[in-house]
Amino acid sequence: MNLLQLWRDRFDVVFPRQCVHCGGAVEQGNYRHLCPACAKRLLIVAEPHCTTCGHPYFGELEENRLCEHCETLEPQFGQGKTAVLLQGSGRALIHALKYHGRLYVLEDVTTIMRQAPGYVDYLRGAVLVPVPLHPMKLGKRKYNQSRLLADCCVAAARGQAEVQELLCRVVNTASQTHYDREARRENLKNAFALAPGATINPAQHYILVDDVFTTGSTLNSCATVLRRGGALSLDVVTFGHG
Repeated sequence: MNLLQLWRDRFDVVFPRQCVHCGGAVEQGNYRHLCPACAKRLLIVAEPHCTTCGHPYFGELEENRLCEHCETLEPQFGQGKTAVLLQGSGRALIHALKYHGRLYVLEDVTTIMRQAPGYVDYLRGAVLVPVPLHPMKLGKRKYNQSRLLADCCVAAARGQAEVQELLCRVVNTASQTHYDREARRENLKNAFALAPGATINPAQHYILVDDVFTTGSTLNSCATVLRRGGALSLDVVTFGHG
């Protein structure tokens, strides 16, 4: 047992961990912040799934099937992949990170990324580009969850990927939460730009990183900027879908 694990075990005795979903005790299992019961309810995405947004196909798979989640999207990127569906435990992890500042859940996020079939292979060898926050929002939140998730991707891939912050957000857009698909697109027009000094290597494989794939509007807006900057091989990845 290494010193870090020994310290954790002793700390957990004094301050027992609570599940971020149900609030129950976390005494064992593969996750530090999900109890075994809630961990079993994680909806980790496996094949078959939509190659554009990553949402799984359930039931009988039809040839050339259209995905209802992105069928009206005109993607400016190649493929998309996600790790979990944002229901139950998966949603609780993202909400704990994004809205409550519980950065300790990133350890479990990395574990889930490693468990999602094909997720790590998808990341290897890529330059990961996190979706940026506007400076005003970043100043208020103190961290960009997409950057933190990009770091989780690197950890999951055992360092076989790197992060470059090539984009900046130049318009402080309103929250997308209550917008429909068309309103999201309109809200994000000209919201992103290449970061000062950013350079794009046309021979490099880039992967945009965001927390959630909902309609794809944010990722598409960012992809448009990278395409214009010269990115030829460009895909996207999110932690969750929903």
